[in-house]
Amino acid sequence: MSKQSNTENTVIIQGLTSDGRKFRPSDWAERISGMLARFGNDHRIIYSPQLKPVAIEGIKCIAMDGNLETQNPEIYKQVMNFATRNNLNILRTEQIF
Repeated sequence: MSKQSNTENTVIIQGLTSDGRKFRPSDWAERISGMLARFGNDHRIIYSPQLKPVAIEGIKCIAMDGNLETQNPEIYKQVMNFATRNNLNILRTEQIF
């Protein structure tokens, strides 16, 4: 079982820009989450609990464990830079996804 998430620092990156437009391409969350994904024995993708695509209220998002910042700072930085460059909404929550 994976290490428990830092619930005070879960980062949600919404697939909405700061001006409310839906971000494209539609598979962006799966592509970004693929950085830490692996394939299972059944050849299906298994997303890391530290970085995974989620839908919140019908909006595609990425849920990123706050521990990723210390455990894998380069991936954390890449994801945050992607969100910033594309003007995506970045939220912090206590909820684990």
